[in-house]
Amino acid sequence: MSYGEKKPRRETDKNNRLNLLLTIIFLIVLMSLYRLFNLQILKYGHYAGLASAQHQVERRLEPRRGRIMIKEKKDQIDVYYPAAVNKKFALLYADPRLVDEPDAAAEKLYEFFDAAKEQEKIFSNLRQDPYFAGSGTSSASLLPADQELFQIKYELEAKKAKDAKIAYYLEKLDKPDDPFEPLQSKVEEEKVKEFMTYGLAGLDYYLEDFRFYPEKEIGGHLFGFVSAQSDPPLGQYGLEGFFNDELSGRFGNLKAEKDAFGQINIASHRELHQAVDGSDLYLTLERPIQFFACRQIKAAVEKYQAKSGSIIVMQPQSGAILAMCSAPDYDPNDYAAVADIYAYNNPVIFDQWEPGSIMKPLTMAAALDLNAVKPESTYLDKGYIMVKGWPKPIKNSDFDTHGAHGLSTMSNVLEFSLNTGAVYSMEQIGAEKFSEYVKAFGFGEKTGVELETEAMGDIGNLKRKTIRPVEAATATFGQGLTVTALQMVTAFSAVANGGILMKPYLVEKIVRADNSEQITSPRQVRRVVSERTATILSGMMVNVMEKGHAKNARVEGYYLAGKTGTAQIAHQDKGGYGEETTQSFIGFGPVADPVFIALVKLDSPQNTEFAVSSAAPTFSKLAAFILDYYQIPKEQ
Repeated sequence: MSYGEKKPRRETDKNNRLNLLLTIIFLIVLMSLYRLFNLQILKYGHYAGLASAQHQVERRLEPRRGRIMIKEKKDQIDVYYPAAVNKKFALLYADPRLVDEPDAAAEKLYEFFDAAKEQEKIFSNLRQDPYFAGSGTSSASLLPADQELFQIKYELEAKKAKDAKIAYYLEKLDKPDDPFEPLQSKVEEEKVKEFMTYGLAGLDYYLEDFRFYPEKEIGGHLFGFVSAQSDPPLGQYGLEGFFNDELSGRFGNLKAEKDAFGQINIASHRELHQAVDGSDLYLTLERPIQFFACRQIKAAVEKYQAKSGSIIVMQPQSGAILAMCSAPDYDPNDYAAVADIYAYNNPVIFDQWEPGSIMKPLTMAAALDLNAVKPESTYLDKGYIMVKGWPKPIKNSDFDTHGAHGLSTMSNVLEFSLNTGAVYSMEQIGAEKFSEYVKAFGFGEKTGVELETEAMGDIGNLKRKTIRPVEAATATFGQGLTVTALQMVTAFSAVANGGILMKPYLVEKIVRADNSEQITSPRQVRRVVSERTATILSGMMVNVMEKGHAKNARVEGYYLAGKTGTAQIAHQDKGGYGEETTQSFIGFGPVADPVFIALVKLDSPQNTEFAVSSAAPTFSKLAAFILDYYQIPKEQ
């Protein structure tokens, strides 16, 4: 063939196809190489992580939350009981895809879990209806016509409640594509097991940990609660909040390989960091005293129709708190039922009030300590006193009924609770010195007790560079300054403890997961008055109980020291004071060697005018119980 001849068409087509094939192969190889480069180099970390996820497991190991323990003396030995623990409760749920009779299931759920509670709530609400109120505790005490009306209203309300609850359950059960619908939470395990015997298709349960307070009636304010909605669980308010880190412990972590069946391969490399359980708190509270105090304050609030009330009991020599309770309280097992979050605050440390006449012994302490007065020192009581710069007279509380008391001793000032005498004793030392003693007793600063939301009180009137005479005068009998109940009982503990102020505390010891212990030692804050002053003032306060206004607080056979206080409550939105009062009593004993100091406080009692008729007899019952509990021999 000569060079000028063309190649046959068939051969040219063959070469073109070959070139195309080679090009395609080249592109495929190039794309494969790029894909390999992309997987092994550029996205190595991403796909290595996916592969690791298929073969490795990582789990968070949860610690046990620490317990809170409360003690009781038995044969002079401290026996501890759990006041806050962890407990398993059931969550009842439905798989609506498997529920074959939703109407029957909803009916059974209502009957088992809700009927009794709803009926009790309706009955209680009707009893509070003004139309039916005051006619006893059952409908049988009503007139026949009213009985019929009561029954009609009861049945209507019961049907309405049942229909609403049935509708709620049916809404949850009628979801054919939903595999999980919670129905009841925090159910006792035995109760849910009983319910499961009905054999309702599509309903089941599982157990989960909750915080549980077996001593629920002795102080929700004190313990606080653990929020179930938080992850990890979070202690809030009270001891649970203050000691949350100690109680929570530390989470652990496990990293390991999985075998072909998805189980942890125990032969493979593992990385394990064990969880550390939370610490246990052992409290200073005496369980019987706490129970009694809580019962007494609830009874007193009800009896005297008070808005609220508090009791705190302390050991004056150490500052250990033996009881702390307020009413109304809340159940920490059902903290979500509280309508107003203000109710979570502990009134003993959070509420600030003008203390009234229980301030007078501390005013007297300052004057005695500076040798400005003696118990037998006298002044002329006119029933009122005029103060420089203030146009109105400051009167005794009994001025309208008694008038002037005439020549009176400092002992008389406390026995008959004379405002004029308190002002007189302060004037013998001056407002500045008086202010120094008020601060030394711990007012205007936190006590440092191991509880959240402690308030400082307000003694701003006595912190001015130049103290106004009228503000110094009213402060001597507890007006124009505010304190907390804990501050007041701590201040008086200095009198009971020979003049030395102690730091109050609630936790006796902390026991950690490794069984190591952190023991709380009593701590002196400062000496406020001399031992001699404390002894003299204690004797004067014994006379208050034996001869004066506090006779209703006595306990037969014992010498106790104490003082009543009836303080007008200041208007929140305007100046001046209203008709309502805070009634209180503070006392300690036996005076020769006190084993306790206690404060009883009632807010706005409606059917008694003075503390001598309310807080004083409540203190008497409390003191008698404490003296008997400690087996203190009678002195008289």
